[in-house]
Amino acid sequence: MAITSKWRQHIEAWQRSDLSQAEYCAEQQINVRTFTTRLSDYRKLPAPGSSALIPVQIEQAPTAAIIFTDAQGHRLELPASISASWVAELL
Repeated sequence: MAITSKWRQHIEAWQRSDLSQAEYCAEQQINVRTFTTRLSDYRKLPAPGSSALIPVQIEQAPTAAIIFTDAQGHRLELPASISASWVAELL
């Protein structure tokens, strides 16, 4: 789940406080279980400014195009005029 700016602000405010999660949630009238779930989602986010590698498959399609497919099924299709070896070198 994407972290909304509201939850990011709550998490960062809690981190700056000297309160436990339960104390912060009680003070802010937030459900502690929801806070814990959002905190878990927040901790899974990549650090700001960091880059991550995304595994892709490169294939030469019979339709004379280069198709990239990631694990979620997103596809990027490039025309055949682009060299597959150039793309592989670029990556």
